[in-house]
Amino acid sequence: MSEIFHLEVSDGIATITWDLPGARMNVLTEAGIRELDAAVEAVLADPGVRGAIITSAKPDFAGGMDLNVLASLREKAAAEGRPAEVLFGFVMALHGLLRKIERGGADPRTGKGGKPFVWACPGTAMGIGVEIGLACHRRIAADRPGAKIGLPEIKVGLFPGAGGTTRLFRMLGLMAAAPFLLEGKTPEPKKARAAKLVDDVVAPGELLPAARAWLAEATEADAVKPWDAKGFRIPGGAPYTAQGFELFLGAAAMTHGRTQGVYPAAEAMLRAIYEGALVPFDTAIRIEARQFTRVLMEPTAEAMIRSLFLSKQALEKGASRPEGEPDAQVRRLGVLGAGMMGAGIAHAAAQAGIEVVLIDRDEASAGRGRDAVAKILDDAVTKRRISGETRDATLARITATTDHAALAGADLVVEAVFEDPGIKAEVTAQAEAVLGPEAIFATNTSTLPITELARASARPERYIGIHFFSPVHKMMLVEIIKGRQTGPAAVARALDFVRQIRKTPIVVNDARFFYANRCIIPYVNEGLQMVTEGVLPPLIDNVAKGMGMPVGPLQLVDETSLELGLRIQKATAAAAGAAYLRGGADDLLERLVGEGRLGRKAFAGLYDYDERGRRQGFWPGLAGIWPPAEPQPAPEAVRARLQMIQALEAVRALEEGVLEDIREGDVGAILGWGFMPWSGGPFSWLDRIGAAEALALAERLAAEHGGRFAPPALLAEMAARGESFYGRFGQAAAA
Repeated sequence: MSEIFHLEVSDGIATITWDLPGARMNVLTEAGIRELDAAVEAVLADPGVRGAIITSAKPDFAGGMDLNVLASLREKAAAEGRPAEVLFGFVMALHGLLRKIERGGADPRTGKGGKPFVWACPGTAMGIGVEIGLACHRRIAADRPGAKIGLPEIKVGLFPGAGGTTRLFRMLGLMAAAPFLLEGKTPEPKKARAAKLVDDVVAPGELLPAARAWLAEATEADAVKPWDAKGFRIPGGAPYTAQGFELFLGAAAMTHGRTQGVYPAAEAMLRAIYEGALVPFDTAIRIEARQFTRVLMEPTAEAMIRSLFLSKQALEKGASRPEGEPDAQVRRLGVLGAGMMGAGIAHAAAQAGIEVVLIDRDEASAGRGRDAVAKILDDAVTKRRISGETRDATLARITATTDHAALAGADLVVEAVFEDPGIKAEVTAQAEAVLGPEAIFATNTSTLPITELARASARPERYIGIHFFSPVHKMMLVEIIKGRQTGPAAVARALDFVRQIRKTPIVVNDARFFYANRCIIPYVNEGLQMVTEGVLPPLIDNVAKGMGMPVGPLQLVDETSLELGLRIQKATAAAAGAAYLRGGADDLLERLVGEGRLGRKAFAGLYDYDERGRRQGFWPGLAGIWPPAEPQPAPEAVRARLQMIQALEAVRALEEGVLEDIREGDVGAILGWGFMPWSGGPFSWLDRIGAAEALALAERLAAEHGGRFAPPALLAEMAARGESFYGRFGQAAAA
């Protein structure tokens, strides 16, 4: 009995409908593969069927492959001692299924007699969902606001390996296919049609009628793909042509520039395209399958799939939620402070259907906050991410006011005022005076200890930290911080709220800078320290980007403000007292801030800027203050310092109990500050190099550069025992 793919035949047209039970969006499972194969076989075997539609019963078509399938296949392959054979066999079976759709039962010798298939996509389609569509003979998408169509596999360390790479390249040519294959772009339906990713875009209610209409007019020739017809030529030229050679050369250079050579999937995809272009289609998809298998066996793919899919998904489903706590979803939210952060939080909540009260000190400030939300929504309408009706309904959920009495009935209040304990204490008391006994109060702070701030609360057990990252509407991570007295009800409410607004939560215990900032600050400081040692600034930032960080430490501090950096350093020094170790970063920040070089906001920092705020290279005056050293360190030495300073801090956070789950440590690192996504996060990276090697490297760096690199006792213990982080802590986290 079919439970996932349902087959119906009417007037000679078969409709195969995908509807994964119990799921908001379809993903392809092993059972789904078997059912789709059986449905296709039935279509091809039935002489009364002249064509078929593949569609979804859900608002969207598919979110892609269930990556749990790939993870379990890796485990099975490793257990059987034949990893390549098992993985390659699975991929080729998937190729066989999609090729069956593509050939439509045509005579293998003449290529005639095939039945046409139409892909009718009702909404978003990703990954394998689009690859199924590419195997069909016509692709029709519904024009639904917010829908996206694309192949984003490159973003999780893979590439489209079920024929999507080979088909899209042969459909569009290398240049036109590159944004989708090498960048993972996911355009809305009309832009997908303009790019020839789909053939037609229709109103949602016209989707199936349009598919049936096309099938009614389809000829035998319509059921033959271009690459299965005689005389096929690759658009833009094959690699052995003059035009094609230039394209492939440029693609290789562009890809290396974007990936810095740390993402093996991109190189493997280019190999599959290049080598596949030299042979017939069926051989090309076999080459694609071999390259995809090679990527699946790489540690990069394993780490990225684990952190960016499996762990991220588990956290979003509530892996850290206290047991036994009832559903605590938020219906009415109060936001104190209508600045950039407050407006961003209000937007995220209203977009999720939550009623929001946005409060500031005067009507003008509160109104500006609501206007900021309106601007975000208007931009989304312009980009066709939402409809005008959705914008109006979202904005209508936000009430901007100065009256704290409007907080009555709120389930949760998030305070997002200036980072001053006195101001935070004042607004906490004002809000709690009107809140009900079940309400939770949260502070959005990036540095101030939650336990200290909770002293201003009459109910510290219902006080918690919810740290949003800026800009809120773009950043997916939210850090939930438990104070010493924070109770499980507050944690449950905070987690449910973050899940409601469709962001990824991590839960950490209270400590200065919590988790994300305590790891990113040493990264920035290490870059500043190297400048004062005479290391060339371009070497520092380029090495950082070369190891996979989104921006170098020097660019990062310029973007966030040197003045803020100095304020954080002074606050840290005051809190640590005699234990504070002053370094070159303190000297540099004091000197440049004293000279008015505050960063990009002042058009002057470590970098120079033009009148539009565009970087113009490093400020030449740096060399006059800290002359370049001779000789310069090797890039590998700079890389080791920047990598280890972050990873060691993550280990200390785990050792001290700030982190309770290494999955949160890895996911938080990637989403929070962009820690080398290819590595899977700091704990995955340490497992990759091994505890013993990490210990030796930390000891060497400590001897050369000081105690900040001193290895934590936990790392030394694990090296002595031959343990890995996921071997020791991963099973407990997953239980």
